[in-house]
Amino acid sequence: MDGARTRTRPPQTFRYEKPEAQTGDKAIVSLCQTDIVRGAVQVVREGGDNNLHSHRGMDGFWMVLKGRVRWHGPDGVIGEFGVHEGIVMPRNAQYWFESVGEDTLELLQVVAFDRSVKNERIDVEPRKFDVDATERFDGRTS
Repeated sequence: MDGARTRTRPPQTFRYEKPEAQTGDKAIVSLCQTDIVRGAVQVVREGGDNNLHSHRGMDGFWMVLKGRVRWHGPDGVIGEFGVHEGIVMPRNAQYWFESVGEDTLELLQVVAFDRSVKNERIDVEPRKFDVDATERFDGRTS
């Protein structure tokens, strides 16, 4: 067997702390990552939203930790979710979401990578605001 595939990686521990100072409408706090899974928290200010897009090599799981989110697909609203509710978005599915209500939205995001496909974000509509490069999950740990 390939040595890289049989090598055991040590467990990772993490702790989430909401950013005290946030510039822009959205921040992403990275929690942990291996070569096939990544955990993060997306912090979206009231009214913040993004654009219709998809990911070629990444399935995503989102659960609301604080606030409310409205999830959209190409044909309209998929659903609105509150604390401890969420959605799983398979790779290639088009979506966008927005914060609704008065609270800052905090979304736990766990993504898994299909290692046989290059993960690319496909923007169907122009982005509504910029997020730093940490949003581009590629599954690489180095």
